[in-house]
Amino acid sequence: MGRLDQLDLSQKLTPAEEAMRLETAQKRLLALRLALGGQVGEREIGPPVLVIFEGWDASGKGGAIKRLVAGLDPRHVRVEQYAAPTYDEKRHHWMWRFWPSLPGWGGMAVYDRSWYGRVLVERVEKFATREQWSRAYEEINDFERALVSEGMILLKFFIHISDKEQLKRFKAREQDPLKSWKLTDEDWRNREKRKQYTAATEEMLEFTDQPGAPWYLVEGDSKKWARVKVLETTNAAIEAGMRAHGIDPPRQVYAT
Repeated sequence: MGRLDQLDLSQKLTPAEEAMRLETAQKRLLALRLALGGQVGEREIGPPVLVIFEGWDASGKGGAIKRLVAGLDPRHVRVEQYAAPTYDEKRHHWMWRFWPSLPGWGGMAVYDRSWYGRVLVERVEKFATREQWSRAYEEINDFERALVSEGMILLKFFIHISDKEQLKRFKAREQDPLKSWKLTDEDWRNREKRKQYTAATEEMLEFTDQPGAPWYLVEGDSKKWARVKVLETTNAAIEAGMRAHGIDPPRQVYAT
């Protein structure tokens, strides 16, 4: 049984529970972010924070990211989305395109998709050779170890949803004129390869879960549950990262 199979996708929250926990977590994240940015407290910048999101199509990555950054000043966080590499990007080492947006000390960035595309979509769709994507595990681990060794707080989320829930969301998007643009022929084709994508995901989790850069798996059939779990997990990881650098997390929850 793989790690994805072990997740309890029946986890859920009521609207009232979600609202209460989201508000609390968002205020806490704001306090942590201001402290890391040197805006409050000792006025010294803290370690950089990078939050990576991977997951199935329609798993709710966008909604989770929206709630994650909702309480933050837009000047204090950068959100980057990555799709297929451009012609020019392909002329460089495959990880080159992810470097410019990496946060420095005092900074925070959120990646919607990431270098893990190399061992997921590029593997399954054969955009990378077996030798290339097999080698990528070591390249990724070395890269992430270097970032963490320099002080980065690195979170990697994979949002998992059932095949049934994904189909339900696809059909809902299809009928919604304001969301139908999100659904493409490629999304439907990817559904037909769920078995291959599952195998690729399980290997990714096995080979790239490491100290300082662990994977956080999120039960995504309930969007409410997933959004709260992402925020609360992020806060806990930032607090732990601050303590590891000898920084006391702020006690006060600053008003928005």
